[in-house]
Amino acid sequence: MKLIKPFRGVRPTKELASQVASPPYDVVSRSEARGIAKGNPYSFLHINKPDIDLDDDIDADHPLVYQTGRNNLDEFLNSGVLIKDEVESFYLYRQIMGRHEQLGLVAIASVDAYNNGSIKIHELTRPNKEADRVRHMEELGAQVGPVFMTYKENPALTNLMNEVAENDPEYNFIDESDVRHTFWTIQDRDRIASIEDTFEEVKTLYVADGHHRSAAASRVRERYRNENKDNNGRESYNYFLVVIFPHNQMKILDYNRVLKDLNGMSAGQFISAIETDFILEKVTSEDDAKPSRSLEFGLYLEDSWFRLTLKPEVASTIETSNPVDGLDVSVLQKYILSPILEIHDQRTDERIEFVGGIKGLLGLKDRVIRDGWMAGIALYPTSVESLMKVADAGEVMPPKSTWFEPKLKSGLVSHLLD
Repeated sequence: MKLIKPFRGVRPTKELASQVASPPYDVVSRSEARGIAKGNPYSFLHINKPDIDLDDDIDADHPLVYQTGRNNLDEFLNSGVLIKDEVESFYLYRQIMGRHEQLGLVAIASVDAYNNGSIKIHELTRPNKEADRVRHMEELGAQVGPVFMTYKENPALTNLMNEVAENDPEYNFIDESDVRHTFWTIQDRDRIASIEDTFEEVKTLYVADGHHRSAAASRVRERYRNENKDNNGRESYNYFLVVIFPHNQMKILDYNRVLKDLNGMSAGQFISAIETDFILEKVTSEDDAKPSRSLEFGLYLEDSWFRLTLKPEVASTIETSNPVDGLDVSVLQKYILSPILEIHDQRTDERIEFVGGIKGLLGLKDRVIRDGWMAGIALYPTSVESLMKVADAGEVMPPKSTWFEPKLKSGLVSHLLD
C-alpha cells in the first residue's frame, strides 16, 4: 500500500497567492483572524475560519459557520480566485524563517495507512475539536488545512526535491512574520514517478501537527465510503492533504506553561516544595532562565526569574524503558504539577494554560502579568527524535508537548473530496 499519491490541487492564481495564504485556523482567535483578513476579500481565513464573517454572538460551531465556509469556497472557485489543476500533481513547499529552512513534499496520504498505523500519531485528540473538523470537511467537501508530517530523512528523496527547487517557483513571497514561502508544482510524469518510486523506501510517516484533521479525515472517509456502495478505494475521500518534511529539517520550539495559582501556597512555600527535587538558582534575566538542556526549567515568579535543574539523584530514577517518561513535559508533570500543584490533567485543568515558544520567555512573562496569574514555567524543546520514539512505541505525549515553527500557510493548495 502506498503512503502517498499526487492529486489535482485547488490553488490560488499566481498573482493572488500571497493575499490568499493565511495562518492555520487554530493558531488565531476569531478577533485576531478578523483583523488579519480585514480589507482582504481573498484571505483564506474566509474559508478555514469562516466565523470571522459572522456576528460574535454566533458560536464557532453553529451550522451557519460551516455553511458560510462552503459558500466562500464556492465563491473563490466560481470567481477564479482558486483554480483546480488539470492533472494530478505533487507540490513542493519551502519555508525560510531566519536561518532555518525546511523543504517539504505536498501530497495526499492514505487514510488506510493512518488507520493501520503506518502513519503514526503522538497525541490524543479532543472530541469537540475533532467533531469541528469533521463538520468542516463534510460541509465544504474539501480538506483545506494540510496535516504537517515528518519522516526519517531519505537522501535520494531529498535530492529529488532539491532538483525541483532549482526551477522557478509558482509562488514566492514573504509573510507578515518575515517568513519566506516558496511553492512549486510538479506535473512532469517522469518526475512524479521518480518521487513515487523513491517514496516506496519510506515505510512510516509521523503526524507532527494536525492530529484532529487526520482523525477527522478518517471519520469522513468512513461515512463517504458507507454511502458509496461502489467504493473502489481510489476516490479522493480515501486520502487527506499533507505536507511532509524530513525529520532533520524540523524545528520544534519550547511549549511553556502559565499557572493560575500555587494551590494555596505562598511563593516561598512553592519554592521550598520545588527544592525537594530541583536545584533552584535565582538569575537576573529571562535569558539566563531559558533552559539550555533537557531536565532544566525556567521559572517566573513574583517578578523574578529562576533556573531549575532536576537533581542528579532524582534524574537517575527516571524510567527509560518508556520514552514518554523521560520527556521534560512528563518530568514537569511528575515532580511539580501533580504533587505540588495538584494539576493532574493538563488537557482539562483550567488552572494551567500554554504559551508557544515563538513568543519567547518575555511573552511568557507578559502572559502571567496580563492575566494576573501567579507563575510561568519554561521548558526545553522536545526533539523530533523523541517524538518519533514515542510514536513508534505506540504511546502518546502529554498535551502541548511540541510547538512547530514556521507554521504552514493555509490556502496555497486544497484537496476537494468526491
